[in-house]
Amino acid sequence: MKFNLLHTDKNSKARVGTLDTDHGQIETPIFMPVGTAGTVKAVHQRELKEDIKAQIILGNTYHLYLRPGLDVISNAGGLHKFNGWDKPILTDSGGYQIFSLSNQRKLSEEGATFKSHIDGSKHFFSPEGVMDIQRTIGADIIMAFDECTPYPCDFKYAKNSLALTHRWLDRCVTRFNETEPKYGYTQALFPIVQGSVYKDLRIESAEFIASKNCFGNAIGGLSVGEPAEEMYAMTEVVTNILPKDKPRYLMGVGTPVNILECIALGIDMFDCVLPTRNARHGLLFTEKGIINIKNEKWKNDFSVLDENGTTFVDSAYSKAYLRHLLVCEEILAAQIASIHNLGFYLRLVKEARTRILDGSFMEWKNKMVIQLAQRL
Repeated sequence: MKFNLLHTDKNSKARVGTLDTDHGQIETPIFMPVGTAGTVKAVHQRELKEDIKAQIILGNTYHLYLRPGLDVISNAGGLHKFNGWDKPILTDSGGYQIFSLSNQRKLSEEGATFKSHIDGSKHFFSPEGVMDIQRTIGADIIMAFDECTPYPCDFKYAKNSLALTHRWLDRCVTRFNETEPKYGYTQALFPIVQGSVYKDLRIESAEFIASKNCFGNAIGGLSVGEPAEEMYAMTEVVTNILPKDKPRYLMGVGTPVNILECIALGIDMFDCVLPTRNARHGLLFTEKGIINIKNEKWKNDFSVLDENGTTFVDSAYSKAYLRHLLVCEEILAAQIASIHNLGFYLRLVKEARTRILDGSFMEWKNKMVIQLAQRL
């Protein structure tokens, strides 16, 4: 696996690179559609490749561990074989999902005990166990096991949590180094910077994570309720420290505006459930702003979903038709809207890449963040 940093914008920290994996090359900056349980909701693999032009998707350790279970995935030959996706996959470690089960989990030095959201059964994740689980799932990029701190949290809690995450990381790295991939292709480990919204803790964590010299690095614990300005401030603190020759992944972020602002701060990789989750509720992202397709104003609007769209879904269906499908609760509504939103996100980061290369990124970004935030 190899990361090549090809170009850095002269007016910002925005970067262009390539990340080569055994399942193909990823051009950065990149947005990664979230396929929590081994599938991107409402979207066929063919549509991910041909229409959305996704280069990498996510799976989630917590959900895949519970269903279908490791035996099924292992018997299939890994997640790529199981779900039919032959491009790169990244798996989240499950730390965020355990964080979200705060009333059903207990943390200790050894790991996290939690109850399944499916049937209430009790399970235990340790740093070593999470490495083993992700070896079995078989993603190209796997994440270290961490505690995602809530927002808000006091300094003492954040400091203690950070120390635990760092101790867990040492155990993750040891286990990763003493085990081998199961399916004949390379896997890379990304540690996760934590520290809530405390600058001193973020600096401490970024320095510790950088010292591990892993293939890439991630930033977690943001986009969990803090103001966007705090997210940007913490991201900038961290990107000033993380090594320039390794990919940087900002976890769980975010809106189109968030993504453009964080590309300017030197982030290479993003993921978020927002485009698909919002799609299922009728919220569409377009170059001119955000559309709530359920609103009456679109009932007789026969224009395409996004005049600047380039995927088949943008030119094949009108706003009025998609609104009709959504009102009727037709399954096709979720499919069309999800393809549209994901296609928009992928086009946005591709355009950002082009703009970084030709030197017009900051002028374009400053114009776009105003447009993209508008409600139409």
